[in-house]
Amino acid sequence: MSERGLNTVSFAGHAASSAQFKALYAEGMGLVEETASYLDGPGRTAAKVLPRMASVLYAAESMRLTTRLMQMASWLLLQRAVNNGEMSREQVLSEKSKVRLDSFNVDRSAPGWNDLPESFRDLIERSLRLQNRVALLDREIYRPQEATSFVPDNQNGVKAQIKLLQTASGRVERGRPLPLKSKARPYVPGFFLARA
Repeated sequence: MSERGLNTVSFAGHAASSAQFKALYAEGMGLVEETASYLDGPGRTAAKVLPRMASVLYAAESMRLTTRLMQMASWLLLQRAVNNGEMSREQVLSEKSKVRLDSFNVDRSAPGWNDLPESFRDLIERSLRLQNRVALLDREIYRPQEATSFVPDNQNGVKAQIKLLQTASGRVERGRPLPLKSKARPYVPGFFLARA
């Protein structure tokens, strides 16, 4: 039996060679092509008229975007090679160690973010969503022990959410929830400005 439990079934192995993977592959490669076309055409034109801060941010984010997409494309190509029998799982594991899927974040509060072209921000958002899907599939296939597992508690959904909130806020002691108390702080003029 697996470490994940007697009644669990991992669908990741099946999903990696299914129609869903083929759709993910097509979406990923399509996004790579769409991004390349945008950056070479309308993006290049739009970048020339951006304010200075937005222009610097555009340069940095376009490099992150292309790196993120190339990493995902590498993973998708490796997985396709496994699915087609062109590479063994061991060969892919060796090559996959060079692929980074989890380290590309975006600071949407950075100065100049809102000045970036909307179509460019859309490409970034789509690439992040795709990155999350690929990273999740990667964990399910190659590192199932790291994948977050769902453990049903057979409780009322509201009660389970309250328990999660109480646990997260440190309000559970010896299995019994503590009463919620107000921790309202007195108003201090300029408090939030001083912290910024």
